[in-house]
Amino acid sequence: MNILLIGSGGREHALAWSLAKSPVLNELFVAPGNAGIEQFAKCIALDLTDHRSVIEFCRLHDINFVVIGPEAPLVDGLSDSLTHAGLRVFGPSSAAAQLEGSKGFTKDMCARANVPTAAYGRFDNADAAKTYIREQGAPIVVKADGLAAGKGVIIAMNEQEALDAVDSCFDGAFGDAGAEVVVEEFLEGEEASFFVLSDGVNALPLATAQDHKRAFDGDEGPNTGGMGAYSPAPVMTEEMMDRVMKEIIHPTIADMKAQGCPFKGVLYAGLMITKDGPKLIEYNVRFGDPECQVLMMRLKTDLLPILLGCAEGTLDLVDAEWHSDPAVTVVMASKGYPGSYEKLTEIKGLVEAAADPDVEIFHAGTVVADEKLLSNGGRVLNITARAATVSQARAKAYAAIEKIDWPEGFYRKDIGWRAVEREQQS
Repeated sequence: MNILLIGSGGREHALAWSLAKSPVLNELFVAPGNAGIEQFAKCIALDLTDHRSVIEFCRLHDINFVVIGPEAPLVDGLSDSLTHAGLRVFGPSSAAAQLEGSKGFTKDMCARANVPTAAYGRFDNADAAKTYIREQGAPIVVKADGLAAGKGVIIAMNEQEALDAVDSCFDGAFGDAGAEVVVEEFLEGEEASFFVLSDGVNALPLATAQDHKRAFDGDEGPNTGGMGAYSPAPVMTEEMMDRVMKEIIHPTIADMKAQGCPFKGVLYAGLMITKDGPKLIEYNVRFGDPECQVLMMRLKTDLLPILLGCAEGTLDLVDAEWHSDPAVTVVMASKGYPGSYEKLTEIKGLVEAAADPDVEIFHAGTVVADEKLLSNGGRVLNITARAATVSQARAKAYAAIEKIDWPEGFYRKDIGWRAVEREQQS
């Protein structure tokens, strides 16, 4: 098969790395890709907002299957256009992608389908949102309704922070994403990420992970797109996964089908495991980044037939097998991220860093110029390792980082701390 993968980040490098191992793959194209992906796929420049040109490329290169990595093209309807043109696609329709594209849409779905989640209010003006906040008190959570690249969520520990967050949303801090806001109850517990594939009817649970959103050690600093992750998440026991499937995933898939927009793709459920059980924080409609990196390190099964099962409605005929060994990924980011940062700084030492067979380095924001590897984004590298324990996997990842020569980069030194604490206690 010839496959086109859409995207350019660490998630797409991990997906490309996994797809490239499939015995039925003929040629892999990635648009636009990055310097790491170029090692085993053809990276191409395509205007992803010009759906006609993407379709023409697929026809010209006999593409059998398109895998869409990031959320923006899904919300923009690329999956719909490709499907309408007769192509097989991994990724939901724009209507189904509203589960990520609109937080209000998801909260209303939860109310309809009786999915456990935080109490909430939806607002299209600041005054009403502020009145609700004053009635509820703090801590409280303010979310821009639309896509904000993982940065549109403000956890306000006092009332003034929440009121300021509302103002920043409506003043355009998150662009069009902040035209509406959702104000939510603050949930206490342990966060986890759970990934499930769906073909619109059937559901195939994949694996769990735990992300680290804050920029600095000790979960300090601003929220980011993710500074590291590990899989599996110990808090997600077999019993808890069964509860999540029964109480959250199956009702969601049934409701989306009933609403006329069946969900086909990957559901990434951001969960809070509270004293009352699992509650849905949010849905994403694509693999997480950096969670995808640890999932692909643990996946034993050929990824391609599983993704095809979503597109073809045959998910009940496939299964996913996992390495029992945990995996850890540590993000190296440009200094200043998630604020302003310098681009095109040179990175050295990756060959030495990846010498350990249990280590893979997935590129998130890199480019090659004059035969030099340069940074080209906020999150730049994902140093990923698998081992018998989280402690050992983490040690391998950090040992690899020690060999990377990139003075303009930084990383957290405590990725996986919750799981390591659990190991030490057991």
